[in-house]
Amino acid sequence: MKELGEYLRRTRTSNGVSITEAAEDLDFSTALLENLESGNVRAFKDMYELRESVKAYAKYLGLSPDKIVDEFNDFLFEHTSKISLDDIKSAQKSINEKKEENRVKSPYTKEYKEPKKIWPIIYIIMAFVLLFIIIYLIISHNNKVPVRVDELKNKECFNYEFTY
Repeated sequence: MKELGEYLRRTRTSNGVSITEAAEDLDFSTALLENLESGNVRAFKDMYELRESVKAYAKYLGLSPDKIVDEFNDFLFEHTSKISLDDIKSAQKSINEKKEENRVKSPYTKEYKEPKKIWPIIYIIMAFVLLFIIIYLIISHNNKVPVRVDELKNKECFNYEFTY
């Protein structure tokens, strides 16, 4: 990028245009043009904005914008091809986390998580308990020993003496 910036500076000076005059004509700040000419890429937050600035500056200087953009794209490819895949993934992860933090929380945009459906499990357990109770009652009723009536007819059983 330094070579491209130097080329843009030489073209501007050969055309006899000062940096403040170019900044006023393009409606750019002088700091932006100085960063472009020095090749200071870190001063720009967005590479696409930088590319459009380079294109507009080349057009203003009477250069072929397509040729200058191609050189810029070559620089951009060299610059981004040196970034490891892990760095790209970690940057994307941090961007997604920031987006999630900055997300507007309101009742209309809030994502509701579906509660776990435990009612079918509760119904199945209740059915098993009810079935167990019914089976127990049937078995206990069938195994019941009948009361012997002839023992109760004996009159000695009814002779109780209450003492206080």
